[in-house]
Amino acid sequence: MKRILIVFSVLFFSLAGVAQEKLYNPNADPQKDVTKALVEAKQQGKHVLLQIGGNWCPWCIKLHNYMHETAQVKQLLDDAYIVVKVNYSKENKNLSYLEYLEYPQRFGFPVLVILNSNGKRLHTQDSGLLESGNGYDSKKIETFLKNWSPQSFKAENYK
Repeated sequence: MKRILIVFSVLFFSLAGVAQEKLYNPNADPQKDVTKALVEAKQQGKHVLLQIGGNWCPWCIKLHNYMHETAQVKQLLDDAYIVVKVNYSKENKNLSYLEYLEYPQRFGFPVLVILNSNGKRLHTQDSGLLESGNGYDSKKIETFLKNWSPQSFKAENYK
C-alpha cells in the first residue's frame, strides 16, 4: 500500500508540473499583447522579442527555460527586450499575425522575431542556429541578443 501511495504521489506531482508548464496561451491575442509590449518598449528604450511556438513543442519549452533561467542570458533579455510569447498550435495558429510578420514559421519552431519599439520587424531568427547538441549555446544566444539590442543600433557605436 505504501508503495502504491509513493507511485501515485510521484505521478501526481509529475502531472502537476506538466500542467503548470503552459507557457503559450492559445487564447491570447498577439496583436493586443504586442501593442502593449510596444508601449513598454518605447518607454524603456527596448525592443520587443517575440518568442513564437507552442506548448506541444519541446524545443520551445527548452528555449524559454534556457533564456529565462540562464543568468547572463536573462540579464541581456531584461536589459534590452520586452518578451511576448506568441502561440502556434492546433487550437490557434495565429496565421493572420504570422502573415503580418512575413511567415516566421518557415524556420520551424521555436522562432524568434525582433521588433523595434515602433513595431517594425528588424529580424527573424531561426532558433536552430542557436543550438548546440541537445540544447542551446550560450555564446550564440548572447551574441544574437547583443547584435539585435537597441544599443547595437546606435550610430555612436560605429564612429
